[in-house]
Amino acid sequence: MSEGRPSFAEATTLWFKIGCLGFGGPAGQIALMHRLVVDERKWVGEAQFLHALNFCMLLPGPEAQQLATYLGWLLHGVRGGLVAGILFVLPGFCVILALSAAYAAFGQLPWLMGVFFGLKCAVIALVAEALWRVARRALKQPMHVVVAVLAFLALFVFRIPFPIVILAAACVGMAMAWRTGANGAASDGADEKVLGQSANAPRPLRTIIIGAALWLGPIALLAALLGKDQVFPQMGWFFAKMAVVTFGGAYAVLAYVAQQVVQGYGWLTTGNMIDGLALAETTPGPLILVLTFVGYYAAHQQPGVLPPLLAGTLGAIFVTWVTFVPSFIWIFLGAPYIERVRQNRYLSAMLAMVTAAVVGVIANLALWFALHVLFRNVTEVTLGFATLAWPDWRSADLAAIGLSLIASLALLRWHINLVKVLLATGALGYLAHAAIG
Repeated sequence: MSEGRPSFAEATTLWFKIGCLGFGGPAGQIALMHRLVVDERKWVGEAQFLHALNFCMLLPGPEAQQLATYLGWLLHGVRGGLVAGILFVLPGFCVILALSAAYAAFGQLPWLMGVFFGLKCAVIALVAEALWRVARRALKQPMHVVVAVLAFLALFVFRIPFPIVILAAACVGMAMAWRTGANGAASDGADEKVLGQSANAPRPLRTIIIGAALWLGPIALLAALLGKDQVFPQMGWFFAKMAVVTFGGAYAVLAYVAQQVVQGYGWLTTGNMIDGLALAETTPGPLILVLTFVGYYAAHQQPGVLPPLLAGTLGAIFVTWVTFVPSFIWIFLGAPYIERVRQNRYLSAMLAMVTAAVVGVIANLALWFALHVLFRNVTEVTLGFATLAWPDWRSADLAAIGLSLIASLALLRWHINLVKVLLATGALGYLAHAAIG
């Protein structure tokens, strides 16, 4: 365990570890970073972690990957942010790329689902632990508790769009600051030490020019070389647009993406899209890596001069590139200014209320994730203005419940190393799948 400012090599090793263990979607990945960066190593203080998380929740794109980029930037400047953000995605990308190639060649890989099934059971315990830790530290006032509960109900019960929930929480915080005139919470000493050593703000104009060239340049080049109606330019422009409208995480936009890639462009069938989503949900990294699968499969199926394997690989790399490059632009543009205004009482109060809402957001993600792991059938029940995800109790997965309980005891009571718990639950998930199948 290392406390204080880590070396660049130490941080790089940890970001790679987080990328390899980042199962369970944003809730699981945020929980993992909180556990390893804040609780165990104390490289970043609690207040600054939540401050960074609040900002990332306001951005389009994968919030957990952006949080890793922000924390890497805090510790080692731009190079730290690049390494943290890339390594957060790279292991999952490599896994999805390999599985996409295997899927295109052989079809479904049911045995692998058994391994990832066990891993998801362990993630339930990890998310529950993080939810408790964050809630205990973030909900400092009765109004914070009220906002957290309302945010959870708004998302889970009333299906109010995520940006509206976060904006409402920010407005509540601003109104309270205006009414009371109270100062926002100051950051702790550890936060200030980290910031003072590492926060080198890149020049905004240079960031925009370089970022736009890296992001949109390859799309324009391929459109000029191949023609705008070819699959690579089409995928580039489509997924570049998706990268700037994915507020609220991948789930908020995947339904539209699935409709367009299946019905609009005809790159995949509905069955292909469902299989790709299943792979992305059970592998490390952001759920939006399902687009890597789409890029591979779409390019692999297109007739052309390239061999299918090479075409698919290039398609996967290209789609992943245009999806994630904007996330680095948002962080390198916004994080320096967000850090500078941390002591502004209005902004601090506003983000403190967003923190409370984030507790509700994590609770919503955690419950949604747990329901879909522990029950085979979860249906939507509409009651007036409310829509509930309701499990079929007869479809309870006893193996999932048992593995989740074992993982919870191992992590929360016996304090067994996280990697060992994930390896054990993965092996048990494979054995359970083999026994059933």
